[in-house]
Amino acid sequence: MSAVARRGYAPVAPDLAAEVVSPDDRPGEVLSKVGAWLGAGTKLVWVVDPDREEVRVYRPDGSLTIASADDSIHGEDVLPGFTCSVREILS
Repeated sequence: MSAVARRGYAPVAPDLAAEVVSPDDRPGEVLSKVGAWLGAGTKLVWVVDPDREEVRVYRPDGSLTIASADDSIHGEDVLPGFTCSVREILS
């Protein structure tokens, strides 16, 4: 059994990553994180933006979906059957 590093990141990419944008986050920094996750093999990235009341869904093929508070987001191929209201995430 190998030891788990005390610092740094795991050498694997998650299938799904979710980032909640804080007031101090710069848009370029958030997009850089999205690019890093997708480049590492993450299959679905959700960026939750409470100020804009939306969730942006990024995929490895470059497609983007913007879901407003009245919409739902889906787990797609990563979490088949999973659906969640954006309003519920924002509250």
